Amino acid sequence: MTTPPLEEPPEPDPNIDELVELDRSTVTVARFADYAGAQQAVDYLSDNGFPVERTAIIGTDLRLVENVLGRLTIGRAALAGVASGAWFGLFVGILFTLFSNSNWLGILLTTILIGALWGGVFGAIAHALTGGRRDFTSRSSLQAGQYAVTVEAEYADEARVLITRQNWRAAN
Repeated sequence: MTTPPLEEPPEPDPNIDELVELDRSTVTVARFADYAGAQQAVDYLSDNGFPVERTAIIGTDLRLVENVLGRLTIGRAALAGVASGAWFGLFVGILFTLFSNSNWLGILLTTILIGALWGGVFGAIAHALTGGRRDFTSRSSLQAGQYAVTVEAEYADEARVLITRQNWRAAN
């Protein structure tokens, strides 16, 4: 029985090297209650010559927070539609004025007014069709419970010393 000849190894793929870079082990060197504290720590590391390209700020304990801003009525829905329709009308009007030799101001005002009118109509109809479900406006945001500053394992000791120095200076 003969063994098949060994094949030549394939050419190195530069994308694989990038994946290996991402696979390096990291160590958490500090934790913060808010993003500003973590950002301040990385900024301090940068100010002291630390290779910050070896760091990451990782938010953990993520939660979705929806802040209710107010009640949504048909009038408010129509008003929001007017505003978004006017913006769309402005965009269309700018496109029309680029390819027209006519009165550009008249074209622009007409498209804004038509956009606002139809935006208001569609905003009111869309709200009325919900049948009273979700009669409020809100703003959603993704928030982390804490922020960890991590560095590649080989730089962890240096980062810890610098962050400890930063905390010591802040305390005194």
